[in-house]
Formats: sequence, C-alpha cells, structure tokens
Amino acid sequence: MLQTTFSRLSTELEYLKTVERGLIAKAIDEARELGDLKENAEYHSAKDKQGLMESRIFDLTDLVSRAHVIDPSKLAHVRVSFGSTVELVDQEDDSEVTYTIVGSQESDPERGLISIASPMARVLLGKEEGDEVEVILPNGRKSFDIESISYVEIVIK
Repeated sequence: MLQTTFSRLSTELEYLKTVERGLIAKAIDEARELGDLKENAEYHSAKDKQGLMESRIFDLTDLVSRAHVIDPSKLAHVRVSFGSTVELVDQEDDSEVTYTIVGSQESDPERGLISIASPMARVLLGKEEGDEVEVILPNGRKSFDIESISYVEIVIK
C-alpha cells in the first residue's frame, strides 16, 4: 500500500471513531425520545447507519493494522514489482497497453492501476523487459511482450 493510501485510510478510521460515532449515538438518543421504538423510522435508520459505520471501522482497523507501506520510488524496477509501470505490446494486434502495479485499495483499472493481486499483475511480477507473458483474461488467453518497465509517480484520486 502506498503511504498516501495508508494516511487516507487512517484518517477515515480516526474520523469514524472520534466524530461519526458520537454523531450517530446522538441521533439514536434523539430518536429514542420520539417514543415507541417499534415504529420509529428515525431510530431504525440511525441504528442501520451505526451498524454500517461499525462494520467500516472493523474493516479499516483490520486493513490498517495489516498494511505494508511501500515506497515504490525506492525500488529498482529492473523487474516488475510493486509500483512498476509496465508497457505491454499485444502479440496479436501490436496494440499497446500500460499498467501500474498497486495495492488493492489503490486499484483503478480504467486508469491503468491494477491490483497486485490481479491475474495480470501476478503474471507480470518478477518479469523483465523483453519477456513474453501469457495471461488468461475474461475475454480469453492473451500474449504480451514487455516493452518497458519503469517507475512513474503514482497519483491516486
């Protein structure tokens, strides 16, 4: 995981624990004062929000506690690794595609940011320029030549 992603997730977790929990608890208390809890839509809505928030807190706590923060700018990128930007040439039609290997939290395939756990990234990891790779994608088996491997600053939106 990139430092920026780790910081964003840590900030969200802290906000949920210190601010959002209090706001939802207050909403639940106010809804209780409205009367019969069986037919109290505000109460049930607040309890639902509380459940979703607690689930998110649980997930974020787990994610942040297990995170491995990596600075890909310090890696050599002679071989494909975390943070590598890889230019590939499709052997079938000579079209070019570029992917950057990132963590699952940073993944955005439409922008060419693919998760390190994706089938394409798993095939690419450890390969060098000039290597040929074959990957089974949803639309079938594809073969690519690795044109180049480099580090390009990764911008997460």
